[in-house]
Amino acid sequence: MVDHDAGYKRLFSHREMVADLLTGFVDQAWVGEVELDTLERVSGSYVSDDLREREDDIIWRVRWRDRWLYVYLLLEFQSAVDRFMALRVLVYVGMLYQDLIREGQLTASGKLPPVFPVVLYNGDARWTAVLDVRELVESVPGSGLDRYRPSNEYVLLEERTYREQELASMRNLVAALFRLESSREPQDVCCVIEALGEWLQDEERADLRRAFVVWLRQVLLPRRMPQVEFPEVENLQEVRTLLAERVKEWSERWRAEGIEKGRAEGRAEGRAEGRAEGRAEGRAEGQREGQREGEAQLLLRLLTRKFGPLDPATCRKIAEADAELLLTWGERLLNADRLEGVFADQ
Repeated sequence: MVDHDAGYKRLFSHREMVADLLTGFVDQAWVGEVELDTLERVSGSYVSDDLREREDDIIWRVRWRDRWLYVYLLLEFQSAVDRFMALRVLVYVGMLYQDLIREGQLTASGKLPPVFPVVLYNGDARWTAVLDVRELVESVPGSGLDRYRPSNEYVLLEERTYREQELASMRNLVAALFRLESSREPQDVCCVIEALGEWLQDEERADLRRAFVVWLRQVLLPRRMPQVEFPEVENLQEVRTLLAERVKEWSERWRAEGIEKGRAEGRAEGRAEGRAEGRAEGRAEGQREGQREGEAQLLLRLLTRKFGPLDPATCRKIAEADAELLLTWGERLLNADRLEGVFADQ
């Protein structure tokens, strides 16, 4: 299994992630009736070898009314949409039911418990596969055979369909994960990491914090910056610092290339004095930029603490602002009741 799949599996091996997935992304009445504190991972003797080998699928169960409800989560990270996903879901649910029968995990009336299948898809291509296996079986009107077409539906959670503004308004771990997946700028990632650090600061959530750190370092960052080798990091703050350092490094590299170009042009024109002035100006500019980036990071942190997770547009606005504007926003932050008040008239 690729690192991306393994990282996702580790994240959704935590109760908090599954709870936030249900409450934040499943708009069905029964979700309000489940006892989220009873969520437990289904593994070991409950699942056969056939299902255990399906490492990209995760099975949980939770108390709903007077019975267990099983949540079957399939992680789908293929580049191409699987046209027959509905059939795969039917087969996997059938395998789970066989295991539950074997282990005697039936309802009080001797029936099979309900299973809620969810497919989590993060591909760039739009999901076009049918959601019910019934639609994969040819209909023969007037033959009487349609009554035998199997019917089993799954719920699709397609990351690309959720808007950033919608996700940013949610205090939800899965929404944070989706935001990280869709991020395009280091500042966007820093905003989400800042929020995660606050949400997961309790010691009992240390393992989940670590799962996010591992996923960020082994999956997200290498995918965003494939030519960069990242050092080991232990916590979310170190990841945020690492990102800030990389942004600074890229800026310095860009400035160095510009200065070198200016020096080359100066040599061609024989202007030695201009080259010296260019080097001095470059050093001074680097110092000013480093200070400005530090002020921007501080403002990001203060805004997140006061108003919650910031959207990428706000993060980019702060990252691109000059030192004077950052100071103005910092002063407004002291008395602002809403985020909009900080950026009034900007």
